[in-house]
Amino acid sequence: MQVLRVVGGARLSGSVEVVGAKNSVLKLMAATLLAPGASTVGNLPAISDVTIMRQLLEGMGCGAQESRIDAVDRVTITVPDKLSPEAPYDLVRKIRGSICVLGPLIARTGRAKVALPGGDAIGTRPLDMHFAGLEKMGVDIRIEHGYVVADSTELRGANIWLDFPSVGATENIMTAAVLAKGTTVIDNAAREPEIVDLCQMLVSMGAQIDGIGSSTLEITGVEGLHATSHDAVPDRIVAGTWAMAALATRGDITVRGAKPEHLRILLDKVDQAGGVVETRVDGFRVSIDRRPKSFDVVTLPYPGLATDLQPQAIAALSVAEGTAMITENLFEARFMFCDEIARMGADVRTDGHHAVVRGREALSGAPVRATDIRAGVGLVIAGLVADGVTEVAEIHHIDRGYVRFEEQLRDLGADVERVESTTFGG
Repeated sequence: MQVLRVVGGARLSGSVEVVGAKNSVLKLMAATLLAPGASTVGNLPAISDVTIMRQLLEGMGCGAQESRIDAVDRVTITVPDKLSPEAPYDLVRKIRGSICVLGPLIARTGRAKVALPGGDAIGTRPLDMHFAGLEKMGVDIRIEHGYVVADSTELRGANIWLDFPSVGATENIMTAAVLAKGTTVIDNAAREPEIVDLCQMLVSMGAQIDGIGSSTLEITGVEGLHATSHDAVPDRIVAGTWAMAALATRGDITVRGAKPEHLRILLDKVDQAGGVVETRVDGFRVSIDRRPKSFDVVTLPYPGLATDLQPQAIAALSVAEGTAMITENLFEARFMFCDEIARMGADVRTDGHHAVVRGREALSGAPVRATDIRAGVGLVIAGLVADGVTEVAEIHHIDRGYVRFEEQLRDLGADVERVESTTFGG
């Protein structure tokens, strides 16, 4: 088994580049299904989830060609006039984001057969709101033999209220609505930058969407869409990860290519911790030359602090001065990470959807396992501030969301390498 071997004690210093958001790129790639022809998605991160989504689209009859132009990675997806409406289990099970093909397939073919998705072990993420919204639009949906099977003779606009501002439900309903008859209104829609990004791409394809960036989206269906070219929004979660890494290691990191306005709450937490935040035209810089102070964390839908930044924040708080309260409002199993960082000496106690973190001067290296993408990078950050050596196993999770992660860490001064484990898997 390959692991990341992390030697503690480094102060990270230097600059890193952030590319397109995983949580946007996968949805943009799926949205190309809505229009025959060749659409290009740029600012592509070289991660395994993108490869899986490309293979998934190819399995539906699309062509996909990756290229690099002016130092920017792109994928051109050629969508045929006739699509296969089935998304097979062997690929869908690997990434949760694959469910985003449901809306486009229904809109284009009137039918979809999509395996129930897999992905990270961070708790239940039910599809009830996806189904309820699509059913209001005239879609018959059922579960058969591990697949979501959807049929529609005519998609029609509807007024849809989401009980929770679900990103996935907003995306699937919206991508179905752009080709439906009439107008669809989604109230309590998700407002994440990745939703705005998808809306902007759909508009460039000829869709009619009002209220972009607000909690109410009004989509007027059109007869057809056309192929387009669109660059994905920068990855705010990766950018926030580097901010927490700077805080934990008392470092100085410039994050290029990021949008600081997408991380206002997190960067405010850096300020509370005693760090210095310098916003720039092309990103931001986080620096701190002392032990950080504790701060409380409450995860909420955007514009709140993202749940995907919770493990990285806990890693920084584990070596901060004082005590912090963490409230996790989105995924009940996200605190699985706490069991692993506790193996490194972190003083973390959980109770339901709350955790208390009492900061210590330093952690101690230990063998640990990543349970999801963000837990993986959180454990690496913890390893950077631990005495001795930490081995992080199950690093395929990290590869799903971070480009050249260990190389970027080495560029910042860390002693990190990918090695065959002598502890795990033997």
